[in-house]
Amino acid sequence: MPRTRNIIIFVAIGAVLVLAYIFFMRNTPDDDASLVLTSSNPAAPAATAGNNAAATEGFLTLLLNVKNIKLNDAVFSDVAFISLDGSHSINLTQDGTEGRTNPFAPLGSENVGVSVTP
Repeated sequence: MPRTRNIIIFVAIGAVLVLAYIFFMRNTPDDDASLVLTSSNPAAPAATAGNNAAATEGFLTLLLNVKNIKLNDAVFSDVAFISLDGSHSINLTQDGTEGRTNPFAPLGSENVGVSVTP
């Protein structure tokens, strides 16, 4: 009786593992469809995995849209920006617990004195 119970337990564990693989690990065609790049710009064609010319054209359209971005440089003439002088830097001091002087040296080599022979 214990032998058949062990067989049933192993079969149940195997079935759970197979079901977990099917639901979580296996790629379905729907997963591949979510990788298709589409454009929100109606003038730009949608890029698909097999359509490299459309992808290139969509990229060029996006690049031309970036070229038309205008930046407002009024922030550089603002009083708050002009008052920044950069002299408020932080001085970092070492507290003496930085570690080894050469972290790539073999262990114990820091304590060995260097002797120079003439």
